[in-house]
Amino acid sequence: MSPRKTLGEVGAHLISSLYETDRTIFTVRDIEKISGLGYNAATKLGHDLTKRKIIARIKPGKYIIIPQEIGSNTNYIGNWYVAAREIVNSPDYYISHYSAMDLHNMLTHPLTRVYVTTPKQEYKKQKNMGNTIFEFIYMNAKYVWGVQHLWVTKSEQVRVSDIERTVIDCLHHPKYCGGVLEIAKGLWMQKENIDFNKLFSYALRLNRIVVIKRLGYMLEVLNLKEGINLDELRGKINSKYYVLDPLLSTEQTYKNSWRMIVNISPEEMKQSVST
Repeated sequence: MSPRKTLGEVGAHLISSLYETDRTIFTVRDIEKISGLGYNAATKLGHDLTKRKIIARIKPGKYIIIPQEIGSNTNYIGNWYVAAREIVNSPDYYISHYSAMDLHNMLTHPLTRVYVTTPKQEYKKQKNMGNTIFEFIYMNAKYVWGVQHLWVTKSEQVRVSDIERTVIDCLHHPKYCGGVLEIAKGLWMQKENIDFNKLFSYALRLNRIVVIKRLGYMLEVLNLKEGINLDELRGKINSKYYVLDPLLSTEQTYKNSWRMIVNISPEEMKQSVST
């Protein structure tokens, strides 16, 4: 017998109503509205349907319908980025860093976790859900800009850093995107779609010297400086020496004009984008 046929009248009505309104993600409040049950009874219905593996819990009070073709997979969370939107505790979140690179087609290999930037300090910096790790990165609300809405399914949108902000965020925290060479490869892959003047203005707006230095070095080495005044970027640098890629050894370094501890040679960076 099909699991849908064993739901009972109230449960079947709930699931069919949610599908009809294209709401595969829903809350206890939705159960109340559709079923006419009170809060306690609606919560119990959600618990019962979860126990019977008809739905899965995303977080307390929020659920997702498990598609019939998936079977009784309690690890099901649907689209990763939609799940991230539902998990995070701030409407001003955005999908960022490695995950944003994925959405902007800047990666050459599969993603293993989801990065979410939020102006709300999450209770836990990481959350395991299903077979996925969600990592929350705190950022003061005044720095939340350069964000767009992107369709990730036929019916769902999420907030994601635009391609220029993605590069800037990754240069600010290379540890959240696999290192500077990963950024260089992504930048090179999408160089025709990047507004370099916007990229330049974003670097100045964020006003993090380490970002300005890393960006300047990368643009210079990859010869992606058309229309950009690198001398203006260079004029912003200070005498403090930052490491180009903090994920790599500094045992061997290279001379440069950006006052950086450069641990990736120009040749290595050029070779990384050409393979």
